[in-house]
Amino acid sequence: MLITLALVAVLAFYVAFNLGANDVANAMGTSVGSKAVTLKQALIIAGVLEFAGAVLFGHEVTETLATKIANPALFAATPQILVMGMVTVLLASGVWLQIATSRGLPVSSSHAVVGAIAGFSWVALGVDAIDWSSIGSITIAWILTPIVSGAIAALFYSQIKRWILEQPNQLMQLNEWLPWLSASLLGIFGVIVLPSLTQPLTNFFIDRFGLNIPSYDIPIFTGAIAAVGLTFYSWQQLDNSKIQNSNSHLQNPTERLFGRFQLLSACFVAFAHGSNDVGNAIAPLAAIVYINQTGSVPIDGITIPIWILILGGVGIVGGLAIWGKKVIATIGENIISLQPSSGFCAELATATTILLASRLGLPVSTSHALVGGVVGIGLVQNIKSIKFQTLKGIAAAWLITVPVSAILSAAIFSIAKIFLL
Repeated sequence: MLITLALVAVLAFYVAFNLGANDVANAMGTSVGSKAVTLKQALIIAGVLEFAGAVLFGHEVTETLATKIANPALFAATPQILVMGMVTVLLASGVWLQIATSRGLPVSSSHAVVGAIAGFSWVALGVDAIDWSSIGSITIAWILTPIVSGAIAALFYSQIKRWILEQPNQLMQLNEWLPWLSASLLGIFGVIVLPSLTQPLTNFFIDRFGLNIPSYDIPIFTGAIAAVGLTFYSWQQLDNSKIQNSNSHLQNPTERLFGRFQLLSACFVAFAHGSNDVGNAIAPLAAIVYINQTGSVPIDGITIPIWILILGGVGIVGGLAIWGKKVIATIGENIISLQPSSGFCAELATATTILLASRLGLPVSTSHALVGGVVGIGLVQNIKSIKFQTLKGIAAAWLITVPVSAILSAAIFSIAKIFLL
């Protein structure tokens, strides 16, 4: 079993590595493509925040996936079958993510894992073991996510284009819009990140002083203070840009300020992604560690050892740093040419779409939302600016992710079953 654990730990790192190279590169692609940050800066920012999100808040998603990734009750009598299935999921999804990343194609790690689960479950327990309603929901999400994100991005960008970028005095218009831009950015991303960050503080006030504080009061207060602070800081930067020459490659002061907003939005995306998607890589490892320690299948919640979270965080950062450039180039440069103002709108639309989907309980993909947002920007700018050849390759990768992962998983599990059982 120790050899199995070591093998699974390596596989989990392998999946996290490919997840970092693909999914994380998605989040940073628009920021690099718009020249808001350099590739080196993006790697450092995403590396730190992805790792922090994975280690500090990755346990909740990992715990859910580890106990619901397949129906554990069906494996209660044969935990070794579940162990083999988890190994298969890691291997199949990791291989597909590596293939997609090598071609610079942004795909969904969540969908790869779902496909792999479906594949091994079919071979292990039959077709009835697959949750076809979940597959149907994911298929609907494929269609809706890029459309909704594209529509929101087009709405955001069309307003910024009309009221700021196309005005004779851009700086004066931007000066008036800064409070609204700050509130939009911190409001949307704050809902994603701040509740998790401020929950320990809320618990402290409740336990120490007996204050019955509603769970969203501190996040709302924190977000409001941050929005006011960001507004005043941005006003100061705007005033400085009128009288000083900057060494920045973004000579337009309006785009330079949007670059700062986009940098902040990229930070939120990276942190939120690290806290959520790390579970795709390490949940199978967590389940196998539990089986090894207890001899039983995890039915309810389990405790995730910190070393597993660190393993996932290091894998994500390593994959992004070593191999993330291909997908970053696809998202940031090979669909349309981006400026910080348009890249900011694409990221804002992505976050809004994911937030709405989460509230509705729909499984969505950051990749799908971000690509849809970038295309929405292109439709507002000029439809001829969209590189449809790139989109064809991305759409094809989306369509085959679940079936390819399922076939890989089924094949690997079938071979392993012959030799190991």
